[in-house]
Amino acid sequence: MYIPFSELPPQARLWIYQASRPLTAAEQSEIKPLLERFATEWSSHGKGLQASAELLHDRFLVLANNEEATAASGCSIDKSVSFVRELEQRYNVSFFDRTQLAFLQNEEVKLIGMQELKNHVAAGEIDKNTLYFDTLVTSYGELQQAWPRPAGNSWLSRYF
Repeated sequence: MYIPFSELPPQARLWIYQASRPLTAAEQSEIKPLLERFATEWSSHGKGLQASAELLHDRFLVLANNEEATAASGCSIDKSVSFVRELEQRYNVSFFDRTQLAFLQNEEVKLIGMQELKNHVAAGEIDKNTLYFDTLVTSYGELQQAWPRPAGNSWLSRYF
């Protein structure tokens, strides 16, 4: 069962996939109905999930499920990964490259390779207050309250 993203409960579970490039307006207009259809049909052991999906900041695909209604099973999570892989193929974009970190700088999402992070910190281009899009956020409430969050308040804190 599809739930509008803005109506998710705070405890809804999230999976955030970061695109390797910004999605164009045309791509987003094609992808949004695919996301809604996937969320509508997404199920766990034959039981429909209370799910939603959204594109944020032209780059982040977010899938969500109200776990209090029905928990996502391993098989249903596998279905979501397959769906995201299909989008990758169709739009020639990667959603699974975890070596790229996304920061908000000058109102733009900027990707920095993990191997380059120390250099950017040393140069003062990234500091503990730089806003970071932490794809490890797991609940809708956390997304609403602290996303993006200061890098120093994330797992990146060890770099500062």
